[in-house]
Amino acid sequence: MVKIEAVIRPEKVNVVVEALEKVGCGGFHLLNVTGRGNQKGIEIFVGRGTSSATRSSLPKTLVVTVVQDRDKDKVIEALIDANRTGEEGRIGDGKIFVSPVSEVVRVRTGEKDNKAL
Repeated sequence: MVKIEAVIRPEKVNVVVEALEKVGCGGFHLLNVTGRGNQKGIEIFVGRGTSSATRSSLPKTLVVTVVQDRDKDKVIEALIDANRTGEEGRIGDGKIFVSPVSEVVRVRTGEKDNKAL
């Protein structure tokens, strides 16, 4: 099993949810977060547009799911397709992190691992 965490643009959430459901990934969490990567923030205009400030962290959405190893590649591909802007993408399109999961336990029944997913 693997845990997939994707940091995405908030406006892409609906497209991502549809893409995950299409590849059979029905269980996931969405969290609103702020952060900063290579984009290093953005310049915003304040007041009446006469002065600017740099906003160092940007709003993002964190998508978290745990899937079986055999589903890893199709979930990652769905996330990439749903989040890439244009053909080549743009800074700020997001990142995907993949980590091994050693155990999953369903609290209600005590089922473990693949049965708990």
